[in-house]
Amino acid sequence: MKQAFMLVGFLIPFLSSNSQVKDVRNYVSYPVYTGRDLGLTYSAARSSFRIWAPTAEKVQLRLYAEGIGGEPLQEKEMKKDKDGTWSITLTGDQQGRFYAFSALIDGQWMAEVPDPYAKATGANGKRAMVIDLSSTNPQGWEHDGSPALPQATDAVIYELHVRDASIDAHSGIGQKGKFLGLAEKGTVNAAGLSTGLDHLKEMGVTHIHLLPFFDYNSIDETNPGKKYNWGYDPLNYNVPEGSYATDPYNGATRIKEFKQLVKALHENGMKVVMDVVYNHTGLTDNSNFNQLVPGYYYRQTADGKLSNATACGNETASERAMMRKFIIESMAYWVKEYHIDGFRVDLMGVHDITTMNLASRELNRIKPGILLYGEGWTAGSSPLPDSVRALKKNVSKLEKIAVFSDDIRDGVKGSVFEHEDKGFVSGKPGVEESVKFGIVASCPHPQVDYTKVNYSKSPYARQPFQTVTYAECHDNHTLWDKLAISAKDATEEQRKQMHKLALSIVLTSQGIPFLHAGTEFLRSKKGVENSYESPDSINAIEWDQKTMHKDVVDYVKGLITLRKAHPAFRMTSAAAIAANLHFLKTEPGLIVYTLNGSAVKDQWKKILVCFNGNAEQKTWPLQGVWQMAVKNNEFQKGSVKGELILVPNSCTILFQ
Repeated sequence: MKQAFMLVGFLIPFLSSNSQVKDVRNYVSYPVYTGRDLGLTYSAARSSFRIWAPTAEKVQLRLYAEGIGGEPLQEKEMKKDKDGTWSITLTGDQQGRFYAFSALIDGQWMAEVPDPYAKATGANGKRAMVIDLSSTNPQGWEHDGSPALPQATDAVIYELHVRDASIDAHSGIGQKGKFLGLAEKGTVNAAGLSTGLDHLKEMGVTHIHLLPFFDYNSIDETNPGKKYNWGYDPLNYNVPEGSYATDPYNGATRIKEFKQLVKALHENGMKVVMDVVYNHTGLTDNSNFNQLVPGYYYRQTADGKLSNATACGNETASERAMMRKFIIESMAYWVKEYHIDGFRVDLMGVHDITTMNLASRELNRIKPGILLYGEGWTAGSSPLPDSVRALKKNVSKLEKIAVFSDDIRDGVKGSVFEHEDKGFVSGKPGVEESVKFGIVASCPHPQVDYTKVNYSKSPYARQPFQTVTYAECHDNHTLWDKLAISAKDATEEQRKQMHKLALSIVLTSQGIPFLHAGTEFLRSKKGVENSYESPDSINAIEWDQKTMHKDVVDYVKGLITLRKAHPAFRMTSAAAIAANLHFLKTEPGLIVYTLNGSAVKDQWKKILVCFNGNAEQKTWPLQGVWQMAVKNNEFQKGSVKGELILVPNSCTILFQ
């Protein structure tokens, strides 16, 4: 989450003296509420409210006619209840009313806020809304189901920002920047090529990973075109973002429209991954958490100051019972209410292993085979010991959870922190073992020299499903921009071949491949490295680029089809990879290996994969006759024997 490094200045104004307490309270002694009714429990006959505020002296519920502005219709004193909770029940149908809570703590009335469990809000998330969730279900929602996917390694993930997908003037999409825009069918660019939903279906990807679409803080939902943000500054975790809805004022609209998007993706054969940011809140003292239970939900350093492993001004304390409870129940809510198929956990290394494993168990109980993966790192140090955090090196302790491989990412294209650093595809020698480490999905393999791997000096994955293989994501430069900087002396055509080679490596490696939206047509952000708040002119997916680079689109689509058709590229165990993937040659800029397809019931009995990252051609002697699948970054048919010529910056895949 590169945005974390950039938001610090924005968040500092919210850190008042309360955030720098010297005498850290004994939060472990706080009562723990185990019930499942925190927040609103609605029926037409009554609405019951329960919040957890164990240090409050009084709590008040305030009801409003609107989500913004106006005086309270009613102010109700809540009753102190069991295990640190406060509750109240209102008779009659309260649907459509807005509400907020204010707690009296240490003799001071705190700011009114929705409670953390709020499921609907008005514009800008200032007040929660009483809602009958069943009334938000689109037609046929009860029959909505997720597409089948037998193994996690069968996934092909495509990372996309809701606004980016449709906001371009040439997207052909009507509801630009909205949930409904991505649900539109039959949209085309100026040349008549598919865009939006139809393009995603055409590519053959299995999972659409949507950047944060919960309610976040940085966008004025009443004027969503004024400012852009990726959304890594959470406000209301259980509410869809209002700037993506056609009406941000009515809390029901965003819910129904997001469900329509999920249903549309499911109907077109794609699953939905939610990008979640439980590691920090966008606000600190003024957050919904802190206004009700000051300090509890955040980690502190030994001297009582807020810990900041996120570089966003705070980090949440997942190891504390009520924060752990919130994370697990929030994720379960999105699966049950919105039919979410997976989660990408932002800065997962901030969270403790126990919480992540409990979440995995609960989510797999609700939806077996749900896809879970995250960033196995932090943006700074944490008081919680490394040994108990969900870091990349601890992935073997995680249950059915994967981590991103920065090893292969930087091995393929060069360090994301050194802009001019080259990688394997752009001709840098000495990174072959890092690429091989990624090819075997970070699993043990007798032919990988771990002393030469860039970051990890030992295999950290027990099984291939624990590694997400990628060359780029929303963070840092796009792959195309990175190549423009690091290989500036190469021609555009040469960089295109480098780009195709990079995606060839990603889509033929073991583990779970991950693509950044638009990479299939050389997406550029005009050199902007960290576009978290850049305008649409930088972030929008430019759909006419699909026309300009249709050859690359077709090539990537072909690689996805190839991967899905051949289990040799998506083996399900580390033992199978070690036994059936054999490296024949490793030299500067050249990696050649074979796959024993017959051992994994592939129709191709033997497969030869050749990656040439050099600026000059190489040759490889063939034993016998081979059939061509890919020859020098192009899908070709026919047979080949004798000496195989590998042109610069190319991938070749042959089979028998």
